[in-house]
Amino acid sequence: MSASQENGTRGDGVQGKGPRGATAASAFAIGLCDDAAVFPPGLAPLAEAVPAHRRHRGAAYAPFVGPLVLPVSALDELTPLLDDADGPLDLSVTAPGGPEQAGAALAVTPGLAVDLRGVEVAVPARTAPRDFFRALGAARADREDVPIYVEVPRDERRPEVIAGLAAVGLRAKFRTGGVTAELYPGPDELAAAIIAAVAADVPFKATAGLHHPVRNTDPETGFDQHGFLNLLLATDAALAGRPVADLAAVLAERDAAAVAAGVAGLPGDRVAAARARFLSFGTCSITDPLTELADLGLLPAAIIEESR
Repeated sequence: MSASQENGTRGDGVQGKGPRGATAASAFAIGLCDDAAVFPPGLAPLAEAVPAHRRHRGAAYAPFVGPLVLPVSALDELTPLLDDADGPLDLSVTAPGGPEQAGAALAVTPGLAVDLRGVEVAVPARTAPRDFFRALGAARADREDVPIYVEVPRDERRPEVIAGLAAVGLRAKFRTGGVTAELYPGPDELAAAIIAAVAADVPFKATAGLHHPVRNTDPETGFDQHGFLNLLLATDAALAGRPVADLAAVLAERDAAAVAAGVAGLPGDRVAAARARFLSFGTCSITDPLTELADLGLLPAAIIEESR
């Protein structure tokens, strides 16, 4: 988070919808929750997700809400749901197919009533990083104003991809979970990824599996899930130069009171530095994580009452 975010703006320069929810104590959460309602496990129909997102952006907790995240395949269905009278819809588009899909998103969105806040593109399997970046550069040649998030593969290509992001000024996206157990990186793996991104000065977002503020075991699936507050504290630890083992311990911490106290105790300059790297995470429910943060005493309960 930049200094501007502490005053109610996101790191991409988009002003929060109002000052009601933003306080110095809650600056760590500004723009933290990207609205991934249409993705698993929520799977909200698009016709419900769009008006729900507009309600979030008009609520007292709006400063903590990022863009609506949609797959590029949903853009054709989106058109009839947009109304100029409502203003542009803040949007981030995922392109799991790679640079060609990212180029399609960048080409289509100028004709829609949207504020394109990002395109999230995957590196296809068995694609060399140099070939990927060459294709992505061509795909975004006329839309270099749009932030690009590249999903970093969990294989031997990771160091080269992160170095490539640093070289061209793009952002990283780390997958932190999913519908099967193998999609969840362990604390050691995620710690190493965070350290690599911080060392290269590459901002990142996280996606999938971050259903709660603190690390936990899902009672239905039995999967161990990362906590998004653990990620914030691990990012702070990476900025302090701490090793992988220390970050892994932070990511593995399950004591909610201890994690909440760690976040509450961060000085403003360290919050700003950590949020400048850890930009946001995708959640299929905006209100659930915010309610949990209020229950932990990290957000004012009064502004979350709308979500209960």
